[in-house]
Amino acid sequence: MKKNNNAQLICQLSAVAAMMLAGSVHAADAFSADSEWMTGDWGGERTKLIEQGIDIKMDYVGEVGGNLHGGFNDDKTARYADQFGLGAALDLQKLLGWDNTQAKIQLTNRNGENISNDRVGDPRAGTLSSSQEVYGRGHMVRLTQLWIKHQFFDGKLDVKAGYFGEGEDFNTFPCEFQNLAFCGSQVGNWATNIWYNWPISQAALRVKYNISPEFYAQIGAYNQNPTQLEHGNGFKLSGSGTEGTVLPVELVWLPNPNNLPGEYRVGYYKSTAKADDVREDDNGNDAATSGNAYRSHNSKSGYWFVAQQQLTSHNGDATRGLNVAANATFHDKDTNIVDNYQSLMFVYKGPFDARPKDDVGIGFARIHVNDDVKKNAEAVNAVNGVSDYEDPLFSPLRETEYNYELNYGFHVTNWLTVRPNLQYITHPGGVDEVDNALVAGLKIQSVF
Repeated sequence: MKKNNNAQLICQLSAVAAMMLAGSVHAADAFSADSEWMTGDWGGERTKLIEQGIDIKMDYVGEVGGNLHGGFNDDKTARYADQFGLGAALDLQKLLGWDNTQAKIQLTNRNGENISNDRVGDPRAGTLSSSQEVYGRGHMVRLTQLWIKHQFFDGKLDVKAGYFGEGEDFNTFPCEFQNLAFCGSQVGNWATNIWYNWPISQAALRVKYNISPEFYAQIGAYNQNPTQLEHGNGFKLSGSGTEGTVLPVELVWLPNPNNLPGEYRVGYYKSTAKADDVREDDNGNDAATSGNAYRSHNSKSGYWFVAQQQLTSHNGDATRGLNVAANATFHDKDTNIVDNYQSLMFVYKGPFDARPKDDVGIGFARIHVNDDVKKNAEAVNAVNGVSDYEDPLFSPLRETEYNYELNYGFHVTNWLTVRPNLQYITHPGGVDEVDNALVAGLKIQSVF
């Protein structure tokens, strides 16, 4: 019912926008391939709003995943997940006369199911990545962004405060793939239970200092509150349930060799909240065997590297050409399930003269499970007296999962991209007993 209501709302907005267009021949038409919005310029009203400082944001992402071969359950099926977004970016200098000040509000609504949960991965262990990155965090409306930002000292100092996630500013990465291992801030995918990616928001402060046009440094403080993840808490603004603070720091380099843009990030995070050991009790013994509580640590931490560089242009056109990107994250081995992750991606934009805005991408990712997690599962199985993988009580032993994706992005219009893809997952969930899986995907991205 929620999906139907969302679809009806979008159709109504489209119809209203189309009627508004009748008053202006100069404004972009609804559904025009050259317009940046599906609903057009609303008879010029949208451009007027932007000039006044109000940029309305409406978008949609839908993803299909179908298991073609292998996985934990090879019964063929397909799953669909999606996300609607509605918000506004505000230029408060234009609106209120507040110099160098911006604000943003964003709502998101996710729905659907994920092929990875029970077809690709063993439900007892799950998968480490996900074949549909847009899935997760509940079927509900969430307040994803509510912040204000101001620049001081001729733009040298940039301060942002409100409700938002770490991945908006730290360890940021685009989302030109469908598999989660190649999409968005990767620290949030592997820093277990502390770093909350989109669409979760938390009370936060981020301070950035522009050292030069090519370098900046930033530090942040984010409220670590697991209750933000709960269903029904999509608009929670209180601090009840707070367990600590996530403190990220990052240095960013933005070179432009031969007029080809690059971005290089190195960062570190620390959580001040208590975190349980993945294996040992307070005496250094296996907690699963001793029966004692798992050792509590005062904090957990990790670090990351990100590199993005355009390597070539296409016949002198810098909007086309080969881009390479690499990601690596490393995490606390005492408390984190995944202790390290690496990925490498290549994207060629504008591969054909007849399709200058299309792109083709290929990605490779490795996700390694902490060795102590495997040892803990072995101890759990010993205590339960099970050794057969087929036994429902058996705790699967996890090691390394590999993800691969090949995709082609059809730039159908300026407001619609359709991205069919093939994904191959080796040892889903890091479990050797699970067959390697082949997944067919389709990602739809639209701006209304």
